[in-house]
Amino acid sequence: MSAPGETNDTLEEISLSDQGTEIQESHVTSPAPQANGNQTPSAVVTDDHGSVASTAATSVSTPPSAAKSISISQPAPQRISTTSITSGQGQMLSTVLITSALKTIAASKEAKRSQQLREATEHALEMVNQGLGGDKPREIFEPLRLACETQNEKLMVPSLDCISKLISYAFFVENTPQQNYTSPPGSPSASTTSVPTSLADLVTHTITSCYTESTPDAVSLQIVKALLQIVLSPHILVHHSSLLKAVRTVYNIFLLSQSPMNQNVAQGGLTQMVHHIFARTQVTDLAQAQVPVDQPISAAQSTFSLSTPTAAEHDPATPQTSSNVIQETTEQDDVTRAASVPLPLDEDESEDGARAETPKTGRMPRVFSLRDMFIKDAFLVFRALCKLTMKPLPPESERDLKSHPMRSKLLSLHLVRTILDSHMPVFMSPSSVILSASTNEATLFVQAIKQYLCLSLSRNAVSSVAQVFEACVEIFWLVLSGMRSRLKREIEVLFNEIFIPILEMRTSTLQQKLVLSNMLQRLCQDPQALVEIYLNYDCDISAVENIYERLMNIISKLSTVHHGPPPSKASSSAQSPSPAQPGSAKAGQQHSLPPSLTTTALSEASVNSDTVALERRLHQQSLESLVFVLRSLVAWKDAAGRNSASLTRLQNGTNGLTVSDPASASRSRSSLGEDGKESPSSMDAKSLRRTSTASGGGSIDLRVATPTMERSPLEDDPGRFESEKLRKMTLAEGYRLFNSKPKKGINYFLDKGFISSRTPKVIAAFLMNADGLSKTSIGEYLGEGDEENIAIMHAFVDMMDLTNLPFVNALRTFLQAFRLPGEAQKIDRYMLKFADRYMAGNSDTPFANATTAYVLAYSTIMLNTDAHNPQVKKRMTKQDFTKNNRGINDDADLPEEFLSAIYDDIQSNEIRMKDEAEAQLGVVQPAVGLANVLVNVGRDFQKEAYIAQSNGMANRTEALFKTMMRAQRRGKPAEHFFSASHFVHVRPMFEVAWMSFLAGISGPLQSTDSLEVVELCLDGFKLAIRIAAFFDMELERNAFVTTLAKFTFLNNLGEMKAKNMEAIKALLDVALSEGDHLKGSWRDVLMCVSQLEHMQLIGSQEHDGRKGRSKKLPAEELANESRSTHITVSVDMVFSLSNQLSGAAIVDFVQALSDVSWEEIQSSGLSETPRLFSIRKLVEVCYYNMNRIRLEWVNMWAILGEHFNQVSLISKSEIVVLRLPKVCCHSNVHVSNFALDSLRQLAMRFLEKEELPSFKFQKDFLKPFQYTMVHNNNPESRDMVLQCLQQMIQARAHNLRSGWRTMFAVFSAASKVFNESIASYAFEIVTIVNRDHFSSVVFHGSFADLTVCIADFCKASKFQRISLVATSMLRELVPQMLKCPECGFTNPPSRQENVLKADDPMIRFWFPMLFSFVDIILNGEDLEVRRVALESFFGNLKTHGTDFPPEFWDIVCKELIFPIFSVLRSGPQDLSRFHSQEDMSVWISTTMIQALRDTIDLWTFHFTILERFLDGLLDLLRSFICQENDTLARIGTSCLQQLLENNAPKLSPQLWQRVITTIVWLFKTTTPYQLLDERLRTEVDEGPAPNAAAEEPQKNTLLPAPLSPPITDVNDGNLANPATRKRIFSLIITKCVLQLLLIETTHELLQSSEVYENIPPEHLLGLMTVLDDSYQFARGFNANKEVRNGLWKVGFMRHPPNLLKQESSSAATLVNVLLRIASDKRPEQAKNREDASTRLVLLGRMIISDFNQLKPDVQGRNISAWSPVVAEVLEGFSVCEDSIFHMYLPALYPLAVDLLVKDISPEIRVALRSVLIRISPGA
Repeated sequence: MSAPGETNDTLEEISLSDQGTEIQESHVTSPAPQANGNQTPSAVVTDDHGSVASTAATSVSTPPSAAKSISISQPAPQRISTTSITSGQGQMLSTVLITSALKTIAASKEAKRSQQLREATEHALEMVNQGLGGDKPREIFEPLRLACETQNEKLMVPSLDCISKLISYAFFVENTPQQNYTSPPGSPSASTTSVPTSLADLVTHTITSCYTESTPDAVSLQIVKALLQIVLSPHILVHHSSLLKAVRTVYNIFLLSQSPMNQNVAQGGLTQMVHHIFARTQVTDLAQAQVPVDQPISAAQSTFSLSTPTAAEHDPATPQTSSNVIQETTEQDDVTRAASVPLPLDEDESEDGARAETPKTGRMPRVFSLRDMFIKDAFLVFRALCKLTMKPLPPESERDLKSHPMRSKLLSLHLVRTILDSHMPVFMSPSSVILSASTNEATLFVQAIKQYLCLSLSRNAVSSVAQVFEACVEIFWLVLSGMRSRLKREIEVLFNEIFIPILEMRTSTLQQKLVLSNMLQRLCQDPQALVEIYLNYDCDISAVENIYERLMNIISKLSTVHHGPPPSKASSSAQSPSPAQPGSAKAGQQHSLPPSLTTTALSEASVNSDTVALERRLHQQSLESLVFVLRSLVAWKDAAGRNSASLTRLQNGTNGLTVSDPASASRSRSSLGEDGKESPSSMDAKSLRRTSTASGGGSIDLRVATPTMERSPLEDDPGRFESEKLRKMTLAEGYRLFNSKPKKGINYFLDKGFISSRTPKVIAAFLMNADGLSKTSIGEYLGEGDEENIAIMHAFVDMMDLTNLPFVNALRTFLQAFRLPGEAQKIDRYMLKFADRYMAGNSDTPFANATTAYVLAYSTIMLNTDAHNPQVKKRMTKQDFTKNNRGINDDADLPEEFLSAIYDDIQSNEIRMKDEAEAQLGVVQPAVGLANVLVNVGRDFQKEAYIAQSNGMANRTEALFKTMMRAQRRGKPAEHFFSASHFVHVRPMFEVAWMSFLAGISGPLQSTDSLEVVELCLDGFKLAIRIAAFFDMELERNAFVTTLAKFTFLNNLGEMKAKNMEAIKALLDVALSEGDHLKGSWRDVLMCVSQLEHMQLIGSQEHDGRKGRSKKLPAEELANESRSTHITVSVDMVFSLSNQLSGAAIVDFVQALSDVSWEEIQSSGLSETPRLFSIRKLVEVCYYNMNRIRLEWVNMWAILGEHFNQVSLISKSEIVVLRLPKVCCHSNVHVSNFALDSLRQLAMRFLEKEELPSFKFQKDFLKPFQYTMVHNNNPESRDMVLQCLQQMIQARAHNLRSGWRTMFAVFSAASKVFNESIASYAFEIVTIVNRDHFSSVVFHGSFADLTVCIADFCKASKFQRISLVATSMLRELVPQMLKCPECGFTNPPSRQENVLKADDPMIRFWFPMLFSFVDIILNGEDLEVRRVALESFFGNLKTHGTDFPPEFWDIVCKELIFPIFSVLRSGPQDLSRFHSQEDMSVWISTTMIQALRDTIDLWTFHFTILERFLDGLLDLLRSFICQENDTLARIGTSCLQQLLENNAPKLSPQLWQRVITTIVWLFKTTTPYQLLDERLRTEVDEGPAPNAAAEEPQKNTLLPAPLSPPITDVNDGNLANPATRKRIFSLIITKCVLQLLLIETTHELLQSSEVYENIPPEHLLGLMTVLDDSYQFARGFNANKEVRNGLWKVGFMRHPPNLLKQESSSAATLVNVLLRIASDKRPEQAKNREDASTRLVLLGRMIISDFNQLKPDVQGRNISAWSPVVAEVLEGFSVCEDSIFHMYLPALYPLAVDLLVKDISPEIRVALRSVLIRISPGA
């Protein structure tokens, strides 16, 4: 047993506890007598809630109970006798209370032996008997004090009892003038000294001095009672060192007493004391009062200074207290140094005028209020308790819980925990400040105590003693839950360095992990704490670890293990911690009693060593924690979302995130129930859908504190935190990249902006300060030989402070910043720079220069490797080391003692990285060998390893705390702590941990059959799905829903268990509660519903006769459960409550149900009884949602229509439409008929609703009928479609609007089927509609659809009867249309700005009418039908064209007439409208040619109207003429000639210009210029002859072949290709033919008088020019024998080609035109006649000259061709004017005479005769 002096130091140190429980004290209820109406004297005691309660003074006549509080009893009240006195407070007390004790003292032997005692006793008795002494309490107290000093038990017990009673009656309150008393008193005779002592301090000192190690138990009890009375007294206030002495004395009694009862009483009394000390700081009336003048000055020291101890503290009186008091007073300066942050004056200080600022000059005393004194008392006590907790435990004490050090540590830890649990507002209140009397600084209470609290935790939280560890965890929980806003970085350090590593360590015990799991479980139930941990650590780039994410991963790993069979109820109840147990999850949620720490209680304490049970509890708690996290996130989402609006208004527009208010007593707490369920009041009362199925979603009452502005307001901006989180993730990615590839990592950091520039100093600073970089990678990067790397390495080393360090220490510091690489060159560069840096910072060294330091550093590195590398067999000795370093100091030796010291240092302490050294900690392996095995028997290697690791953890944590404290003292601002208020934070929190959640709750669900665990896991699934669905997190939502769906085992009924049935119920609950947000996950839900129905069907029909693979059936009880009311009702509600889904959700629901329905049908479509469950439900859903708005129904029907008929992927960018048959087109007639009947019923219901104009919903929901008619080849199904539509027309025709359009589309599709009965049936319905409902069809805008429908029947060539009747109906539709009033032709609308609106009758009626005719013309297969349509089309245009506005003629021409001839441009390859080229040829030869003639006739008929479209017509004629098919070309030239001849007088000069321009273009286009291409005359090797039959069109076919453009850009290689050359030759021949055709047409046109007389002269000359060009080209080619022979040789023709026909025809036409102009007597031709005559003569001379050179024997064909031309020339020359005739006669005469020698034709002779006659003289 230790002496009292040994325990004095114990009161100087303390730590935290994490129980969160509260001391339960018994009230002291014995009343004291009253006198003169004064208040009953009482003692201040704390009740079970930590509040102050008054109780009467009592005696210790009965022994205290074993409870943890003192029960102080009082004798029954006595009647006041005549012998009574009045105390200083005016209270009457009986003299019996004093005289009994004084008489006992007077009768004792000690009084007889001590004169001083005897005299003091007699004096006091005399005063009491006379009714005096109330105003002189010191004289009454003196004999009691002297009696206590006698150390006689018989005197001490009544004396202490009397003192206790007098204290309760406030007897020792002095009314003396204010004096500077000291505290505590110096000695028993201090009253005689010059320095007066406070009576309160004197009483305290007297009581405490009574206790020694040998004090009897009865005296110890009286000491505890007396000290408790004086500390709890509201009248006699004890402060500072006296208060500490009182606490220490009770503390020592607890430790040193042998009596368990005394220990129990002392523990309870101590608990009451600390409760009272902290509780009185919160009393408001005392908080506002200064030191009262009627109080003893020592009780409220008015000039107390935190930095100056009092005189009495320097001069203690008794040996027992000297060391303790001195330590207390000397450490008072720590208060001002510990985390002293200057704070502005708060509200309490501004209202209380007592806190005047101390002048900055001089040491003026500061006036303190009572509350300031109380706060200082609380600080001193708390600091002392913290220091008590920090005392190290001897090894033997760790194994003995009853030892004094262990009990001291446990008691101090539990007291700290009790204080934190009950009085957290004292720590966090901004008014709780410790004032300095010497400066103007005020230190927050929490700032003053945090260094002691954190150091206490760092030293005790790694303890291997379960009770110590448990208490520390409880203390940490209290710090985390209540002080996290002030201890942000401290909590981070504790998490990262101690608690999280313990959870991950293999060497830590299951008991430790279980305790931590309990604490984490409480954290998981606190939504505010969870969110704030995420915001302040995971989203803080300065935080090393993501605490929230890491905790979730750890908890998930702890929960994902194999769960064994559940324990029995008895064992589970024995293993489960009770709610009041410190280790239970619910501990800390309410204040509870601390554990008894008596020796008896500790000897009975036992640790549960059942590893299996502990593991089971750990896994269970981890799983619960995961679910609690999810429930907290849901609760935060719900509560924060509801409070966001009001919070925003409260903060005047801010979003609610500010620096957390340290005084926020209403810290957010979870209001989850005991079972973790959501309270019904928090459920969404929107509908029965939500309330009927909500489960697992936690509700919470978040009391978000009003934010305060401590420094600067920081908004709760989720975007800001998201960007910070992203930046942190980017930084982590950079660390990863650098650690694998340093150079890429540096570039990455530069790109992302983490390194501002590429300068060496900036990069070096980053490498020096970054926490996540690998030391090995840093070493490799800095050691590279590149110039940039070397510069960075130099800057890196220059940042190290090696000043005034010993050489080895400097080398150690140098090598801690990076790992030295193994390459010698890199080491050399490092050592060079180290030597340079060391010499620069250390002038007083034995080194002559830097080279010496360099060599010695290298040598030291080698020595370190040699000494500590296990592979080195022969170690270097000290002599070897000295020898190796001789002469390195500039050819001199270094001092031998210097080298010897280096050698010894390296041998004893290896140079190694700190992390390597820490990694070696905890590796305790048993040695091998028999002897070692015997030695190791009984050793706990796991515990030894844990202790080794924990010591390193504690040292590292303590070092971090001390570094933080130093930084704060240097003025580093505290970290901002963000208090969350926004619900959006839940999304990123779930995103980073969802995989952990999924793994953590799915693993136990799969491995266990315990329904309790299963229910917990399913709750987790429901909560996770709620979060993912609410925030539209598709990947996460699908993962959870899919996993839950798989756990239903509905696809494996034989393996189904009870837990799978629970999963089904959970999935249904999810569907009912989260339907608005499930989106694509509805498919999994509805698939399970479908499989559930299948399971019910199998269960009800055990003998299924269907063929197929037999499946194992589920158990009978499970089959019955699947048909239970709960499941049946839930399934029904999924569909029946679909009308309460949102507009977007119902679309997703219908889409999913359609997909599931289709899968059902596919899987059972071949069966006689296919599964139609989902399609039935689909129809039911439509009925349930019939009252939805049209906008929602449009989106729904888009999906329903696809399901009933097609899947159409239609894109506006002209993506191909993909059509897949669906239900209505299923091969199973039962399926298709059911679908069609369902559609009919739905359609009839929809048609009951009136559709507004411009809406097209009827059109959409009737689309499935159209699709079925097109794709279902079953005649029965098609007939059913027509029957359905006929019923709708008969019953709902008056309500049909846009539905007419779809109906006509269905009838059109029916016209194309091969079944005549279907087509006839459809045509009959169309006939009825046209006859009975034409006006309705027109009125509702479906006239165009009607015409298209009739036109489709017209094109039905397979049923000629129907097509002819339909054609007749279509023709009759025109007069019917014109007569119909709804068409509006009787009152046409006014047209403005020459624009036809969409609702114009011309567009609405005439255009579809005419378009139908054109459609038949183009696509009709029956020739007669096409003929009638063509006739009707142009006939209507002629008949009604005069009524058409010009704008409509534009449309007719561009969109109806000209498109008829589009095949001319596409060529024969475009067979899209024809079955074969033969069909195309027939259509062209019959319909198109007739259409062209009708078009020319139409232009002639309406030329005045249509002249504006002449360009289009001419372009059409160009397309006809420029064809390789000469038949089409001839028809084109013929129509051109007809157009010009019929309309020549109507053509204006402008129109003539267009006509002539067209003719000129035709001439130039058809001129075969390729004949002169030299490349075509190059001979090539002929390959195999191409298949001529394949290239040439079939004979007797008329196909379009547009004239190809000239091939001028073809390279020589392609021209060498025979096929290409042949194609070019064919094109040349075609052009030659077309040129002749144009010359012939031009000749015939000019022969027409109408044309010649109306064509303007200038355009006529232009026509002559193009004829002359054609003539000259042909003449030149014919004269060029080389070209002709070359073409002949290459196979162009069988004989040399020539253009004789073209030359002669063009010359003839030209001569004819010139003759006509020359003889034209019209005035407008006067100026052209002479020019025409001149050109004629010149041309004639050329022609005759060439003719004379022809040889009859070989050029007879040429002579025959030219003879008519020569004759015409001579004839024309003979009639020329005289001037022209005589001018050119000399030139022509010789040529004419030469003709006489030839055998000329008669026509030439006649013409020549005319010329000669005119020459004759008689002419």
